[in-house]
Amino acid sequence: DKAPLSKSLLLVPSAISILLTLLFQHYQKFFAYNLQAVKEDFQIWRLVCGRTICLDLKDTFCSSLLIYNFRIFERRYGSRKFSSFLLGAWMLSALFDLLLVEITQYIFGITINSLPSGFLGPVFALFVPFYSSIPRVQVTQVLGHFSITNKSLVYILGLQLLTSGSYIWILALSGLISGICYNSSILKVHRILCVPRWVAKIFSWTLEPVFSSAEPTNEVRMGMGATVDIQRQQRMELLDRQIMMSQVAQMRRQRQQQGGMINWNRLFPPLRHRHNANYQDHHPSEQGIPPPTEVSEEQVARLMEMGFSRGDALEALRASNNDLNVATNFLLQH
Repeated sequence: DKAPLSKSLLLVPSAISILLTLLFQHYQKFFAYNLQAVKEDFQIWRLVCGRTICLDLKDTFCSSLLIYNFRIFERRYGSRKFSSFLLGAWMLSALFDLLLVEITQYIFGITINSLPSGFLGPVFALFVPFYSSIPRVQVTQVLGHFSITNKSLVYILGLQLLTSGSYIWILALSGLISGICYNSSILKVHRILCVPRWVAKIFSWTLEPVFSSAEPTNEVRMGMGATVDIQRQQRMELLDRQIMMSQVAQMRRQRQQQGGMINWNRLFPPLRHRHNANYQDHHPSEQGIPPPTEVSEEQVARLMEMGFSRGDALEALRASNNDLNVATNFLLQH
């Protein structure tokens, strides 16, 4: 739901990859990421075909699962901003691929004529916002020392993809560098490499109805994922929500013991009633309301970097008593 671009990237390249592997193997040569043909024969079209469709089914499977997990960015930022990030990372990683190959040949004397095919550069680039903006919530511990968090499965999938080929580390490194460059507030790459509004509207009118999904019901159905990894991710998402609600309940009990109580209906009206036109008629009385909590500007800036507005960030931090994790989880759920 609310992630048509992620759904299209998961379905269309995977279907083409399976067809090329099982039925049309003689066409695989057109999707090979052959750098020698690009540099010597100026076959620039290989930068498009070779960096879009995976020819290895294991790479297809791992990258599809990663795109499924990274759908949260499209829900948070919107399809246009998410597609702009993918476009910018895809173009930057193509440049860094060529640079890293030349550096490897110059330093180590290793000539690399081809790299693994597929939409791998932008997938690795998505690890940058995933690491910096997704809160880390501990789920359990193994042997009492190793923590398992809600992000562990994604990192394991990334390591599995990283070990699938001999030169895939070049794609991973170029993807990470491109993700850092695109996210950098100094380089301002996101202002140059972005999808124009008119292009986004065209795709919104034509392709979004095809790949859009109905909004799920409030009931959480467990074990409905197509794979064990997806089922495990569903359970972790449910656990995240349960942890957030338990933290809110604990804070409420603490405020009650201190003689005060969090008034969620007062502190989160912009979040819970964004589309309620009659909200102004339900403002509570200012009498008896405790003074607002001092908010850290650093934490406000971190929430704004995640894509939330300043007003929502201020209200969430005030309600959570400056607890960044509780505020982030509440904003993600609303």
